[in-house]
Amino acid sequence: MLTAVVGINWGDEGKGRIVDLLSEEQDIVVRYQGGNNAGHTVINDKGEFILNLLPSGILRENVVCVMGNGMAIDLKHLHYEIQRLREKGIHVGPDNLKISDRAMVTMPYHVDLDCYEEERLGKNSYGSTRRGIAPVYSDKYAKKGIRTGDLLHETYLQKILPDILAYKNLMIEKAYHKPGASLEDMLDYLHTYGAEFQEYICDTGEYLTAAHRAGKRIMFEAQLGALRDIDFGIYPFTSSSNTIAAYAPIGAGVPGLKLDTVVGIMKAYSTCVGAGPFTVEMDGDEAEALRSAGGEYGAATGRPRRVGAFDVVASKYGITVQGSDKLALTKLDVLSYMKKIPVCVAYSYNGAKIHSFPVGEVLEKATPVLEYLDGWCEDISMCRTFSDLPENAKKYIEFIEEKIGQKMWLISVGAKRDAYFMR
Repeated sequence: MLTAVVGINWGDEGKGRIVDLLSEEQDIVVRYQGGNNAGHTVINDKGEFILNLLPSGILRENVVCVMGNGMAIDLKHLHYEIQRLREKGIHVGPDNLKISDRAMVTMPYHVDLDCYEEERLGKNSYGSTRRGIAPVYSDKYAKKGIRTGDLLHETYLQKILPDILAYKNLMIEKAYHKPGASLEDMLDYLHTYGAEFQEYICDTGEYLTAAHRAGKRIMFEAQLGALRDIDFGIYPFTSSSNTIAAYAPIGAGVPGLKLDTVVGIMKAYSTCVGAGPFTVEMDGDEAEALRSAGGEYGAATGRPRRVGAFDVVASKYGITVQGSDKLALTKLDVLSYMKKIPVCVAYSYNGAKIHSFPVGEVLEKATPVLEYLDGWCEDISMCRTFSDLPENAKKYIEFIEEKIGQKMWLISVGAKRDAYFMR
């Protein structure tokens, strides 16, 4: 059984929480793209965990986690992320974590280049997390990258790194007028933070193929959402990898396998981190009230998230490109303070209503067409069935289901691990 858990919107939909819930019945959980620009928050009986690189299944003792070839791995960040987990009693070792030998290594100069470019762009910046993601994926496709498998071969590293640095330093020194990266420093970095992971590195495609043949249950965990996909998102304000479910087997190392189920995650309202068009965005006191109620600050960056009404147009598009056959709605409880709850049912552009998600200038200039539903104004965090919900909460869910054309499979009503119910 192959299941993908993906974001329907801009990211930050609560994928880590849902992966944590569903991983109880999985054997393997795989991250198949992205890097430490992700921020997946999980709360369980051992505390609150923010995972940037590791799959959320790492918090389950019975689950093996895989970091696929589609990922960009910051070795230093991974070292400290694992250290923090171990301090809270979570076991991480080669027996329950496999790292693809084809995954890209995010180097210190990638982080530097990310920061230099955002600074150069100034007010026109893309809202990068400044963690080197775009530069490392650029190097992947320019064939100037270092892969985790290279860490196993010292002589090969010493052979390829000088040419790579000569290429990178042309940009660092000549374009940005900054000090170049030294060969000695980069080799030292790879030795310092790469040595501990040598036992973890393997052919994850081979491992997952054998697991699938043995009948193991495998879940693929995405980073960010459909609207941040490099091909189908709000380009150029996207991530630099493919966040959609169709890429999951490719980024995991098993391109010949086909998904059985795609679980799409969406919030009961909209949030967005970073720059780019966000049609439903609230501002002022209205935005701050929703941001505070939902604790909407980036798990990876700590940046305040932009917030807005549930977006039917964007969500229908996200469901389509993700191919979701099951939907989970998160943070319904956050809306409990609202007397009137806005929902964006269409966009308006040049006086005409738009129901299909646009691109480019149309998306930049579109405005939301809002409808308002009555709120329920009571705590719903203890509800464990649909019938437990207040009538107006039921009506809100049913209104969204009607507009997007699909029923909710799972609904989250609180941050605790058991604060949810299935339809």
